[in-house]
Amino acid sequence: MTAPQSNDAATTAEPVRPTRVTGIGRVLIAVYGLLALAATGRSFVQIFDPEEFGPAPLAYSLSALAAVVYIVATIALIKSDGPWRRVAWITIGFELVGVLVVGTLSVVDPELFAHKTVWSFFGRGYGFVPLVLPILGMWWLARRGKVRS
Repeated sequence: MTAPQSNDAATTAEPVRPTRVTGIGRVLIAVYGLLALAATGRSFVQIFDPEEFGPAPLAYSLSALAAVVYIVATIALIKSDGPWRRVAWITIGFELVGVLVVGTLSVVDPELFAHKTVWSFFGRGYGFVPLVLPILGMWWLARRGKVRS
């Protein structure tokens, strides 16, 4: 007589991760959302005030680009599965490159960004959050792994 076999497949398979965002993910999404609002507001004021935009169209256009990146990254992190996961990686990667390039250029040649952007001086005007946030975002995406439903 043989002993009944249990279904051990469920216990040896990879753990199923919930699609719902919890813990640090929620905080990350909240900070991205807050930065999206701040960058959008800042760029709106800068672009639609002719006295502001005229002397610094590059800097203020970069602020608007940063706002769009933060908005898309926030949405992608909220959805964070399927194609949205790839969108999150792309937007957060773009954000990191943007803050590093603009930050470096603003330090090396301050006159290039005499008018501040979200990313100038590595996000100093935002408490360096724009510099730290993409690093945390990439860490979270990598740590979270592929989401299974």
